[in-house]
Amino acid sequence: MKTNRTNLNIIISLIIFCIISTLSIYATRIFLENSLSNLYLKQLFFYLIGSIITIFITYKGFNLITRYHYLIYIGINLLLISLLIFGVSINGSKCWFFIGPISFQPSEIMKISLIITLASVISKYKLSHDKSFKKEFLLIIKLFILTLIPSILTFLEPDTGVVIIYFLILLVMLIFAGLNKKWYIIGGLTLVFTISTVISLYIFSHDLFLNIVGDKIFYRLDRIFNWASSSGYQLENSLIAIASSGVTGFGFNKNPVYFPEPQTDFIFATFTSNFGLLGAIFLILILIIFDTSILRLATKKISLKDKYIIIGIFVMLFYGQIQNIGMTLGLLPITGIPLPFISYGGSSLLSYMFIIGIILNINKERLKYRN
Repeated sequence: MKTNRTNLNIIISLIIFCIISTLSIYATRIFLENSLSNLYLKQLFFYLIGSIITIFITYKGFNLITRYHYLIYIGINLLLISLLIFGVSINGSKCWFFIGPISFQPSEIMKISLIITLASVISKYKLSHDKSFKKEFLLIIKLFILTLIPSILTFLEPDTGVVIIYFLILLVMLIFAGLNKKWYIIGGLTLVFTISTVISLYIFSHDLFLNIVGDKIFYRLDRIFNWASSSGYQLENSLIAIASSGVTGFGFNKNPVYFPEPQTDFIFATFTSNFGLLGAIFLILILIIFDTSILRLATKKISLKDKYIIIGIFVMLFYGQIQNIGMTLGLLPITGIPLPFISYGGSSLLSYMFIIGIILNINKERLKYRN
């Protein structure tokens, strides 16, 4: 039991996530169209398919992925380009391919591909003998380009939330890469300069600013301003539902307050409305157990590349949890980031189950060599 504590914590957490997700999505039927009343069954189906993917990646698939990670990275970028050309626009965004009733979001898979690719590049550099200032510079440029390409393509969809995740993964990996301190100073100054330039363009060269970023930027800024002032129909109703749910909630399948996207972006508000403060605390405790199990694996004796992969995975999942719950509570801007393993969504859930397979594979290899 001690040997497989990480696996046990992760698997039990996943079972609980599945139950919470299914119950929460079922409870949103009252607010959804009749055609969407079976989403909870689809989520169960995605969990079943995801479990098969997890088993495959755990025992066979991960080695193939790491071996051909560059080809996979290129292939997904080509899918992102194709999405901009052939994708169907929904609410002004081209984020999904549709094959009959099945939808597919390439940016979800790109997050995983980017993590593995960046981890491979950094670990290869760390294991090399030449760690000169010039080599570090070339490393940073390479990592930045690898991140920038899918970021531009994803931003054009537009899906700003995923772009933030791309760069957050890059930033944390660079921090853990242990480069020369001068690069972190240069990076901080560059960030300040970039932000100052954007603000200056917005204030003093409004037309040029619009030509660069497009007029959809105002929609994204509205989300930030609505968050800062705690205004906006969706946020206000979410806060009302959570605040009025009390300690034990209104009861399962009882949602007296309506807010848009209760099955995806605001699934935490749906769950809390049903099960109250105790339910919310329980879910957060399971998330903490799940996260610490993953993070603890990065401290074990595993390969350098696997360490960076685990760090990247942790950053992606942890940011998703903090961002989704935070925006539901009015603490962070509304960015449309789903709550991992809980929000409805085939592409996102399957990508998260894919990640679980990677984690279990790394832990399996660690236990095999230790024993």
